[in-house]
Amino acid sequence: MKKYTKTAMFFHWLTALLIIAAFWLGLTMVDIPGITPTKLRYFSWHKWLGITILGLSCLRLLWRLGNRPPEYPANMTSWQKKAASGLHILLYVLIFSIPISGYLYSLASGIPVIYLGIFPLPVIMDPNPELKPLLKQLHYVLNMTLLASFCLHVLAALKHQFFDRDGVLKRILP
Repeated sequence: MKKYTKTAMFFHWLTALLIIAAFWLGLTMVDIPGITPTKLRYFSWHKWLGITILGLSCLRLLWRLGNRPPEYPANMTSWQKKAASGLHILLYVLIFSIPISGYLYSLASGIPVIYLGIFPLPVIMDPNPELKPLLKQLHYVLNMTLLASFCLHVLAALKHQFFDRDGVLKRILP
């Protein structure tokens, strides 16, 4: 069975690790009561991870557009292939929309985003107290959708590895 390219594997695993780190940091920071130096530092790191994920995802998508993934195994049913393709599209939509929603939420809150504490991102909207709670909720819902999609993605890969034994998981392993 044909494998993904080393570049595709690199993008896949690095993106996955950064998303897990950003998700964990996001859950951790919102549980810290009040406004503390630690909480503010975590918020900065969370934003930096989000921007990094967005930039890496742009590179990943460009790579993917020029490099087709390996075909699904011949024994996969049509509905499984459609479900897998749909889930991959959903994951791509989420890895773009989550950082963008977080960025807009930060701007609606009146807090500019300064990548790595050095590079200010453009302020494309004024603070908006009416939009702020909607963007906060959107960011949360998108993240929970990503969590569910991620779990489904992992479970499907494990199903292919241990039940179907069709080599699907091995295609993305270095």
